[in-house]
Amino acid sequence: MTDKAFQEYYPEYLAHCYGCGVQNELGHQIKSYWDGDESVAHFQPQPYHTALPGYVYGGLLASLIDCHGTGTAAAAGYCAENRAMDSEPALRYLTASLHVDYLKPTPLGPILEIHGRVKEIKGRKVVIEEWIMVNGIMTVKGEVVAVQVPEQLVRELLGD
Repeated sequence: MTDKAFQEYYPEYLAHCYGCGVQNELGHQIKSYWDGDESVAHFQPQPYHTALPGYVYGGLLASLIDCHGTGTAAAAGYCAENRAMDSEPALRYLTASLHVDYLKPTPLGPILEIHGRVKEIKGRKVVIEEWIMVNGIMTVKGEVVAVQVPEQLVRELLGD
């Protein structure tokens, strides 16, 4: 794994996401890394992430799939263009589609491992297949279709 997470390369104006933005101190602050041909992140759910006593809230699990997917899409976009993640122009992706399947209840307490694999890169679109593991057991699987942030939105954020 690399020392710097995908999300740490996001420019400040694109780093406010509740799930993965380093500028959002109240967010999840997930950090995703390459591990071979997969991406991986770890997340420690807190007691307030409860659905039922002893189990993680499904909305949290969906947001982890979502944000790990867009981070993996950004990293894959840079790889596809054969350039470093700190190069300009910045590549940032938004969720166009999120699909989540809950395979079994996810226990609250253990650290969650979020895994992703690039399924397709086509122009400004990247499809990531993902899964969440807890103590070696897959509890959630999903897919994120991510699209590159439109230039117009970037200009608006920059005030151009």
